[in-house]
Amino acid sequence: MPTKILIADDNRTMREALRLIVSEHTDWVICGEAADGLEAVSKATELIPDIVILDLTMPKLNGLQAASAIHTAAPKIPMMLFTQHNVDAALAAEARKAGFSGAVTKGSLNSLIVGIEHLLRGENYFPSSFTVTTVNESQPAESVPQITIDDKPEENS
Repeated sequence: MPTKILIADDNRTMREALRLIVSEHTDWVICGEAADGLEAVSKATELIPDIVILDLTMPKLNGLQAASAIHTAAPKIPMMLFTQHNVDAALAAEARKAGFSGAVTKGSLNSLIVGIEHLLRGENYFPSSFTVTTVNESQPAESVPQITIDDKPEENS
């Protein structure tokens, strides 16, 4: 059975490009498309895809808002943030909080393919070259762990 992918982007040209990329994989199929965040939530809950690819900047609901709603309704569906914005530590943290399992920039289509493959294996996929600081209010500041994220899959706990 092919992997069902829902794509949500307000740019029709980008949706067409994503459709072409997905069509190169014989075991991946686009099960639906959405042009705004509200439509993405509706289609995700209706179609129950294996993966949702969401743009960040969309009308009605942005990608973070749509992801949060999808994650609440169907928490087992992995979601990939696919954005023209630089995915820095702050955006990656917001993406995780909203329920995303990964994030890549639109300038890196190869990273999108690799990211989808990681998500299909149940792994998270976030960009390299930044550090996420985890803070526990009961920890003294000097003992806060630094976690470096790279293009390797994260260990799921």
